[in-house]
Amino acid sequence: MEKRERLGSRLGFIMLSAGCAIGCGNVWKFPWMCGQNGGGSFVLIYILCLLVLGLPTMLMELTVGRAAQTSPLYMYEKLARSGKKKKWKACGILCLIGNIALIAFYSVVTGWIIYYFVKFLTGQNREFGFEAMIADPAVNVVYLLVTVVIAYVILSFHLQGGLERITKYMMLALIVLMLVLAVHSLMLKGAAEGLSFYLVPDFSRITGATVVSAMNQAFFTLSAGMGGMAIFGSYLEKDRSLMGESINIIALDTLVAVIAGVIMFPACYTYGLEVNAGPSLLFDTMASVFNNMSGGRWWGTLFFLFMVFAAMSTVLGVCENILAMIRELTGWSRPKGCLVCGIGTFLIALTTALGYSVFRFQPFAEGTAWLDFWDFIVSTNVMPIGALILALFCSNKLGWGWENFLSEANAGEGMKVKGWMKPVFRYFVPVVILFIYIYGMINFQWK
Repeated sequence: MEKRERLGSRLGFIMLSAGCAIGCGNVWKFPWMCGQNGGGSFVLIYILCLLVLGLPTMLMELTVGRAAQTSPLYMYEKLARSGKKKKWKACGILCLIGNIALIAFYSVVTGWIIYYFVKFLTGQNREFGFEAMIADPAVNVVYLLVTVVIAYVILSFHLQGGLERITKYMMLALIVLMLVLAVHSLMLKGAAEGLSFYLVPDFSRITGATVVSAMNQAFFTLSAGMGGMAIFGSYLEKDRSLMGESINIIALDTLVAVIAGVIMFPACYTYGLEVNAGPSLLFDTMASVFNNMSGGRWWGTLFFLFMVFAAMSTVLGVCENILAMIRELTGWSRPKGCLVCGIGTFLIALTTALGYSVFRFQPFAEGTAWLDFWDFIVSTNVMPIGALILALFCSNKLGWGWENFLSEANAGEGMKVKGWMKPVFRYFVPVVILFIYIYGMINFQWK
């Protein structure tokens, strides 16, 4: 394997890591989950899950990644204590499965964003809609192919040169643009009603299902639990401790999530759109916002351009994970790995791309499709199970052990993990995750 490059700057690392969530996790899926889980009630539980479960998980994954200096496939096996290495091998395989399932729909969603960008750029922003788009096989296949080709061409030039440089400034630009759009949404006639739904908790609507959805979304939006952050940790220097870096990433990630909701829900109540519309919420809502703005075509072009870069940072991160794991299994060069993984990514993502037209499949309740199937594997299973494994691995002698974890996490300047936090990592985090996971599986809407 090639020597690990180092990320060029602290800001680049934070933007790169947060960008993995911003593109689709926060601007696309977070408002969708809010709409389906009671708005303000979901936001409250989601933030709690980020703090008590998401932060420890992200910290542990970055720490394991930096210490292992390898892909998620072998990181557990490499760091486990002597005599116990083989017991952790399956955990690396779980990471590979999770990343494959994630790219199977993430790449398609990114293609949708590229399609919307093209439509606004060419002035066709009033002549299309989300339902028509997902039902068109040609559109889905072509834009999926564009996404996959862009991703693996960039990755063929290594992670640092192909990913960090294009992400840092585009993330800053996206945040500034979203702030402008949020101010615009606050001026809409439905702003008060939309913000009330989004920010005011209705405690009567908080159920077990709300907690399950909030936990799964917390892990999803952080790309934590299946090696998504570990791969970035493996490119980090040891000049900064990882507690502060984890907090910075979560703060930026949460800021974008909150702003996304401020943009979308006032628009929903202004233009009569359903807040629980599901995956179409970002696309239909934002198209309505721009189509009713002065100069909306160009505002929309800029927004979806920045969204393309945010979404591509997610795709690039996941594809880099897959590529690193496959290369460590096979010994292939980076160019050969990119070619083979690119073809594999395209083929498996065809299920989602054609899932609303040619390959119709209803895995669960009525109205579900391939996207829901892959999301179920990732968000409902691999990520929470992966977070549970990380907690056990980092805080018990059966795995890496608390002392080793503490030493690596606290290496460098910045905020430190304190000794009194051990019971939180060793008992509280795994017990809470396991309880919520089991409850969610028992009460999942299978049909």
